[in-house]
Amino acid sequence: MNMDPFRTLVRTEGVRLYRDLPWRRTRDPYKIWLSEVMLQQTQVARVETRWAEWLDAFPSVFALAEAGTAEVLVAWQGMGYNRRALALKAAAEEIVRGYDGVFPAGTKELIALPGIGPATAQGIRSFAFDLPGVYLETNVRTVLLHHLFPDVPGVPDRELVPLAEATCPAAPASCGAEADCFAGQKPGALMAADARSADPFAMPQDPDDTPRTWYYAMLDYGAYLKKTVPNPSRRAKAYTRQSRFEGSRRQKRAEIVRQLLDAQARGERASTASLHAALNDVERTAGRPPVEGELVESILTDLAREGFCRECEGAWVIV
Repeated sequence: MNMDPFRTLVRTEGVRLYRDLPWRRTRDPYKIWLSEVMLQQTQVARVETRWAEWLDAFPSVFALAEAGTAEVLVAWQGMGYNRRALALKAAAEEIVRGYDGVFPAGTKELIALPGIGPATAQGIRSFAFDLPGVYLETNVRTVLLHHLFPDVPGVPDRELVPLAEATCPAAPASCGAEADCFAGQKPGALMAADARSADPFAMPQDPDDTPRTWYYAMLDYGAYLKKTVPNPSRRAKAYTRQSRFEGSRRQKRAEIVRQLLDAQARGERASTASLHAALNDVERTAGRPPVEGELVESILTDLAREGFCRECEGAWVIV
């Protein structure tokens, strides 16, 4: 199949719809990684604010690695799954410990880090290092499904992967002349460390046709399509609808973490009983029935196992 017409269309729409977002003005893999994780949690407009606030608090991977767990969780409040904040910190620690603070560019090395899956890894590779690969994010799925699988339901990722690979351009011959091109990386070393044949990837149409610009175009065009046509990404087999948050166990977990952080900020320790009472106050205000003590104990056990908190002399504290 000749994919050039499709690629030309996407690139044209990408120029027309380009969003000048702050994380697109850098090639610093730490900043790009952070944006990828946050964008999995919430809308672009909210990420613009929270991304900048996070970088004020933790301006580098070293600062994040050295930060306390409570400090990291406080900075993450309101951004959804708290475990992602712990994964960010754990990955930062591993990058500092195992790579001297220099982000790896290889897929295998990135996926081995806590909380980084294939899509996040390729986002870092494409946007920080201009390296090709398969970046199956929801907006990318939208474009592929809309144009290449019209009206086909339940399309599995195994059918999208080769198309994502075949339409992504091969890596540019060099990274360009920008002073901060690879945020301290040596482009030649990067290419050698992740050397691979360009055969699976598309031949670039011109010097501006790179993995970085290609996937920006896919993201922006996909976001536009979701606003103008029935969301094609729902026809992907991988599509799942987010479960209800209010009243869920997730909501109660998040509230207990917030109560622990509040207690720690006051210089206090929270007992199981006080956390139970505070949670029931929240439930009562929301018009929901009280929570059983066994559920609170179960959530605290889970949080302790996942590294959020620990029990100390009959009280719970953030680790």
